Amino acid sequence: MSIKIHIHKTHRQHTNEFEVVEVEGDTVGKCLDRLIRQFPAMKEVLFDRNGKLLNVIEIYINMKSAFPDELAKPLKDGDEIHLTVMLAGG
Repeated sequence: MSIKIHIHKTHRQHTNEFEVVEVEGDTVGKCLDRLIRQFPAMKEVLFDRNGKLLNVIEIYINMKSAFPDELAKPLKDGDEIHLTVMLAGG
């Protein structure tokens, strides 16, 4: 099952500048695991040391929020995941 993961611009340095990475998986969590296998540096920008998704990361499936329980959300062939980062400033 092919899933496209759209990488936020701030994280593309960890994916050799790829904007989109295709992976296999039937849940968001499995897809992110496969992304991290390809690009290990993505682990520290997505997850804390306990394996919990960082609170600044927002996940969308086909442009709809996956919150809550993002990692357990089921996927079907052709779905797209968008990884976004909540940025704050002033």
